[in-house]
Amino acid sequence: MPRMSDSMEEGTIVKWLIEDGRPVARGQELVEIETDKATITHTADADGTLAILAPEGATLAVGTPIARIGATPVQTRALSGAGATSEPAARPPMPTSANGAAEAASVPATPLAKRTARVHRIELGAVTGTGPRGRITREDVLVAAGGEIARPAPTVPTARATFASSSAPAMPVDQAHPEPARNGVEGARGEAQTVRASRRQQLVARRMAEAKATIPHFQVQSEVAMDAAISLRAGLKASVDDDAAPSLNDLIVKACAIALRRHPRANGSYVDGDFQLHGRVNVGVAVAAEDALVVPVVKDADAKSLGSIARETRRLAERVRSGEISPPELSGGTFTVSNLGMFGMTAITPVINPPQAAILGVGALRETLARVDGEIVDRTLMTLTLSCDHRILYGADAAWLLADVRALLETPLALAL
Repeated sequence: MPRMSDSMEEGTIVKWLIEDGRPVARGQELVEIETDKATITHTADADGTLAILAPEGATLAVGTPIARIGATPVQTRALSGAGATSEPAARPPMPTSANGAAEAASVPATPLAKRTARVHRIELGAVTGTGPRGRITREDVLVAAGGEIARPAPTVPTARATFASSSAPAMPVDQAHPEPARNGVEGARGEAQTVRASRRQQLVARRMAEAKATIPHFQVQSEVAMDAAISLRAGLKASVDDDAAPSLNDLIVKACAIALRRHPRANGSYVDGDFQLHGRVNVGVAVAAEDALVVPVVKDADAKSLGSIARETRRLAERVRSGEISPPELSGGTFTVSNLGMFGMTAITPVINPPQAAILGVGALRETLARVDGEIVDRTLMTLTLSCDHRILYGADAAWLLADVRALLETPLALAL
């Protein structure tokens, strides 16, 4: 199992692209592997005959053998679970006609849903999509494959459902042996359903728990007058295609990148008692995916123009939502921006994404009245919250960094250069 990202600990084999016993050439696409961040195609690193050791659907730790490539065919054994072996079962090809293939290609579905459908031999045309604009998700395919598996009723508002949805099917609680109520307290909570977290969600949960347990967080917060930034964006929208105009979040990314260059420790990491000061400013932008929060990275954001950042963030966000994002696009971040303003949240206190030193939470724009030079004027304010690793950043460091970000957003002409 190859390591495809810095945080990868295990991978799941989605589909073998070459049959067992067939010859392969170096560089030929060999297998689709689902990691904690994306599903990627791995290529052969040698010429020879393929001997598959791990079947489709197996989840294995990085470094575990999944296949051998030799000069002659060899007897293969399938790995199952944590390393138990069994003879691999031949999977019959999914029957399809030319018309059927064309119909499947036209069905709106995420790439991961299409791969899952191939693995389970499910016709996408028979699956009801629950994603945006009726798009079929991996969860929809898994529900169709299980048949009797019921989808849990939503228990959160639509805005939060984007973050809370799972790519795995809901597993109903066994009603044959319900847990007895204790003094009516258990029964008062109603019927419960257990939703199995996806591997990505499990990894996020583990990393966030480790971050809170091992990183001493502290926060500084500031209100920013965004009137000048809003005016700048309106002017840019008037001069270019509306779809190409930078968003306010793009302005925030650019302001953070400039400020990080001025404050190297905020662009660093605390590792084994030392400060690692990174040579590149790579700003991650949190994006809601189907089953988790994914953070693609804008590389060298301090050296990019505002227009370049806008095009890059749009491209990365679309690749996240389509399920096509790759590990290199998610790696190398030195700082993160997490914006919940579009959901109307006044402020957010985010958890640091290790090994980064800080993360910026962005709240919603809100109109208010302010006294300026003795006059009452309209102001549009936004709350920024900076969560910091106290092992590498101190209160004054955080205050200076956030003050620079605020100053750049309040006088934003420099961001457009």
